[in-house]
Amino acid sequence: MNPESHDHQKHPPSIFLRTKKDDPYNLLLPPSVTSLGIKSRPPTSQEAALFRISPERILSDKRTSLMIKNIPNKYTQRTLKETLEESHKQAFDFLYLPIDFKNGCNVGYAFINMRNAEAVLTFYRKYNGQRWGMFNSEKVCEITYARLQGFKAMHRHFQTSTIKKLEDAKMKPVIIR
Repeated sequence: MNPESHDHQKHPPSIFLRTKKDDPYNLLLPPSVTSLGIKSRPPTSQEAALFRISPERILSDKRTSLMIKNIPNKYTQRTLKETLEESHKQAFDFLYLPIDFKNGCNVGYAFINMRNAEAVLTFYRKYNGQRWGMFNSEKVCEITYARLQGFKAMHRHFQTSTIKKLEDAKMKPVIIR
């Protein structure tokens, strides 16, 4: 599939990754994507708008998977989960905080699947635009919709990735059923 010719009106494009080194959201393409010959490129403003959340449209949108950005690097999967559960216990069924294997710190973003659109709304209102409470961080949380949507899609993606083969549970997604 050529992401350049994808119909952006009907379905979110399959990949939006920035490539600039000074970009805080610089992400690496997984081998599963690069093996298909898809190359990273910055999103167009139209593509970026697909992931932007409009609070007044959350309940009618029905998307439930979110990307949490600007997470302080000292957060672990455990501390992030505990922080989110303070206000949203049992509101999500999937959480994944990618860890940089070289330095053992998180990479600054996470993926979460909320159980319903109402939980997305309360989660967005609670965290988006707020500073993180731990580690005296100046970072401000940003919430957007994730590229993959729904528990099944996220679970399937991480079941087929190299993450599944890791022995350290701290580096695997948290699945709460």
